[in-house]
Amino acid sequence: MDGVINILKPPGMTSHDVVSFLRRQLSMKKIGHTGTLDPQASGVLPLCVGQATRLADYLSGEDKEYFCEMTLGITTTTQDAWGDVVSIKDCSHITINDLLNVLTEFKGEVEQITPKYSAVKFGGMPLYKRTRLGLETKPIYRKIFIYNIDVVKYNPPKLTFKVCCSKGTYVRTICHDLGNALGVGGHMSFLVRTRVDSFNINDSYTLEEISLLKEKAILPMEYCIKSLEHIILSKEEIIKIKHGQIISLSGNYQPVENIAVCDKDRKLQAIALVYKFNNEICLKPNKVFNVE
Repeated sequence: MDGVINILKPPGMTSHDVVSFLRRQLSMKKIGHTGTLDPQASGVLPLCVGQATRLADYLSGEDKEYFCEMTLGITTTTQDAWGDVVSIKDCSHITINDLLNVLTEFKGEVEQITPKYSAVKFGGMPLYKRTRLGLETKPIYRKIFIYNIDVVKYNPPKLTFKVCCSKGTYVRTICHDLGNALGVGGHMSFLVRTRVDSFNINDSYTLEEISLLKEKAILPMEYCIKSLEHIILSKEEIIKIKHGQIISLSGNYQPVENIAVCDKDRKLQAIALVYKFNNEICLKPNKVFNVE
C-alpha cells in the first residue's frame, strides 16, 4: 500500500494519535503525517502511507488555508483558548473598519515569532517543554507569507476570518499579534484547517469512514507531487534512472532541484535533479520508487 490519505482530524487528538490510529487500521507501521496540526484544532491532515512517506516533504512545504475564530480582549499564555489568561481588556470600541485597516499590515511577507508553546525545537528540546520547565529561550523569528486574510464575521468580541498562508505559519500567533496591534489583545478560540495544497476538507475522510474504507481511502502517490514539474520517460530510461544512472535529456528543460519522473501512464517512478553539465542537460535520480 503506497499513497496518501486525506484525513479530517478531529479536535482533541494529536497528529501522532491519528498516525497511530491509521497504523492499527491498515496493520502497517510505515505511515507519517505531512506537518502537525494542534491537538485542539481540526481539519485536513494528509497522511502518507508506504513509499509515499518519502514524499511528505513536498506536501509539508505547500500553502495552507484555515477558518479561524478569534476572541478579542483576552490574552492567554498559549495564544489559544486552552492557556491561562494573562490579561482582559474591553474591546467593545473596536469597529470593523479598525479591523480592516490593521489587517492590511498582516498581508504579504511577515516576520512571526514562534510561540513558546509549540513543537519547534531549540537546543534539541521542543519549546513547549522548555517553557514548562521554566528555561529561558531566545525568540525564534520566522518569515512567513500571508496571501489572503478575509473577515467572515465580526460580532464583538468574536472575529471569524479565513486565511491562506505559507508553511510554518501559526494562526494563533496571527490572532495574538492582531489583538496586540488593536491594543486589546486576543487569542485563537477555534481553528479548522480547510486545505493543504490540493487536499480539501470537502474530500477528507473522518476516522469512522477510514475504519470502514481502510486501504480504499488511499490516493495514489502522484497526489503528493502535483506541485512538481513532470517529465515522461521511456521504459528503458526509467530502468537506467532506477539503477542510479545519469541520463541526458533532449528538449528545452531548465535546471530544477526536483522533478517528478513518470512513465507513459503518468505513474510516479522517481524524483530527480535536472542540471546542466558541459552544455548538456542531465537528469540525476534523487529518490526512486519500487513501482511496476
